[in-house]
Amino acid sequence: MMGVLGAAILAALITIYFTPTVRAWAFKKGVVDMPSARRINTEPMPRAGGVAIFAGFLVAAMVAVLARQLRVPHEPIWTPQVTGFLLATTLMAVFGLVDDLKNLSPKFQILAMLASALLLFAFGIRIEGIAHPFTGKWLPLPIGVSIGATVLWIIIVTKTVDAIDGLDGLASGVSALCAMTLALMATQLKSVEGATIALLAAALAGACVGFLRHNYHPAKIIMGTVGAWVLGFGLAALSIMGAFKLAATVSVAVPVLVLGVPIFDFTHVLARRALARAPLTQADKRHLHHRLLAKGLNQRQVALTIYGITFLFCVTALILFQAGRAGR
Repeated sequence: MMGVLGAAILAALITIYFTPTVRAWAFKKGVVDMPSARRINTEPMPRAGGVAIFAGFLVAAMVAVLARQLRVPHEPIWTPQVTGFLLATTLMAVFGLVDDLKNLSPKFQILAMLASALLLFAFGIRIEGIAHPFTGKWLPLPIGVSIGATVLWIIIVTKTVDAIDGLDGLASGVSALCAMTLALMATQLKSVEGATIALLAAALAGACVGFLRHNYHPAKIIMGTVGAWVLGFGLAALSIMGAFKLAATVSVAVPVLVLGVPIFDFTHVLARRALARAPLTQADKRHLHHRLLAKGLNQRQVALTIYGITFLFCVTALILFQAGRAGR
C-alpha cells in the first residue's frame, strides 16, 4: 500500500511542478481557448495542461513499477502489458496534443483512438470474456468480438472523459476518484498483476490531483484534448486490466459503475442529440454540468456535486467488486 501512496504522491508533485511551465508554453504558442457561446471561460485560457498530467503520470508509473521490479526481481512485474499500456497511452497523448494544436476532425479523432486501442490489444490488454448474467459462468469471447468490445470500450470511455472536460476541475477530479477506485480494486486482486495495476492507477490518480492545484476553479489552465484523452484512455485500459478480470455476474457492472458519471452523462447527451436530429459530434450545452449551472449553481458547487455523485458510484462499485471476490 505504501508503494501505491508513493506513486500517487510522486505523480502529484511532478504535475504540480510542471504545469506552470506548460501554461507558459501554451500562451507562447497560442494554444488557448478563447471565450465563446459554447465555452464557460470568460477570458483566454491556456489548454494542453494535459501534457503535465501525462508527464507526472508517466514518470511516476515508470519509477513505481521499476522500483517494485527491483525489490522482487524474481516476479514478472514489468510485463509486456505494462509496456503496451505505457506505449499506447503515450501514443494517445501525442494524438491529443496534435488535436490541441491543429483541431483534428472527428473522423481523425476516432482513427487516433482506434490506432491506440489496437496497439493496446496487440500487447494483450483486451476484454477476453464476460460473465453470464444469471449463472456467473465465464464466457470467453471470440477474437473478433474481443477486438470489437475492447476498441468500443476504449473509444466510449475516452470520449466520455473528453465530454465532461467543460468545467474547472471537473474532469480531473472525477478521473482522480475513478482511478483511485481502480487502484483500490487492484490491491484486492492479491496477485503480482494486481499490485502493478494498483501502481499504475495510483500514478494516474496522483497526476489528476496534482493538476487540480492549477485547474480547480478559478482555473489557471485547462487540460485540453491531450489531458482528457490520456485520462479517458488510461481509465479504460486500467479497467480492462483490473475490474473486468472479476469472473462474476458483476464483472461488467463494476467498471461501468466506476466510470458511471461520464458514461451516463455522455449517453444521455447522445440520446438527446439523436432525438433532436442534431449531429452527434455537435458541441452543445446538454451535459450535466451545463444543466446544473443553468439551475443557478456556481462552478465550484457543480464540481462538488458531481464529485459526490461519482464518489457514490465508486463506493457502490467497490462493494460489488468485493462481493464478487467473496463469491468466487
